Amino acid sequence: MLIMERKGRLPHWMKTQIPGGKNFTRVKTLIEEQKLNTICSSGKCPNRAECWDAGTASFMILGNKCTRNCRFCDVPNMIPDAPDWDEPKRLAQSIKTLTLKHCVITSVARDDMPDGGAAFWAETIRVVKSVNPDVTMEVLIPDFDATPADIQKVIDAQPEVISHNLETVRRLSPKVRDRARYNRSLSVLKQVAESGIVPKSGIMLGLGETREEVLQTMDDLREVGCRVMTLGQYLAPSEHHLKIEEFITPEVFSFYKEEGLKRGFSFVESTPLVRSSYHAELHVNG
Repeated sequence: MLIMERKGRLPHWMKTQIPGGKNFTRVKTLIEEQKLNTICSSGKCPNRAECWDAGTASFMILGNKCTRNCRFCDVPNMIPDAPDWDEPKRLAQSIKTLTLKHCVITSVARDDMPDGGAAFWAETIRVVKSVNPDVTMEVLIPDFDATPADIQKVIDAQPEVISHNLETVRRLSPKVRDRARYNRSLSVLKQVAESGIVPKSGIMLGLGETREEVLQTMDDLREVGCRVMTLGQYLAPSEHHLKIEEFITPEVFSFYKEEGLKRGFSFVESTPLVRSSYHAELHVNG
């Protein structure tokens, strides 16, 4: 592991390409025209250039204002706007225009809604699939306060992969996440696993976790049936967010990948630049 000052230069393995290219511009323009949100932009994803140039994007529904204030996330914590029930149709048409074979959809937390937005989620999945019958889909959902009936609404809409991120190890969870609870997130993933849909989760490294804690998190995820795991380097969006405690070397990420596969995960995406939707199209058969 390599410990560096937060204001120091990024290590060479964290460098990414400058956004650009024909497909990048095409995706960016379409998103703006259809008034859609993406976690690629809101989350300042370092892989945005690669993914958009390849003609893919991770869409974010239910607006770009979150009711939670997690200390790692750059999505603004504000009172959200009313749900836009035309958004699923615009999203479905945009996916068709981009001729996507696989799409990833996530959302802000909507604790202001009685079901946390679960019915809106279900409607979005159904509309996207009706307009794009051959598309496969991963949905990255909030915890819905671990309410089984609300989680079931998403399950019944039948996306191929349901992802819910632990984000960090158990000890650091109260410091990193707002309102979410480690065990609550595990219960969400357990319900998904028992439904037969591929369950997926991810964590960030570099927040001060120990190697033993990361391995225990893997064991916790496997215990509830999680089949796909992602591990990536945490990058602070601003000076006001949690600071980076350390930059984890690619060799350590490779070690975690090997350990995850030994524990029975079908897929483990583990490199410094990995984010939860990176190479998501590979995880459909997880």
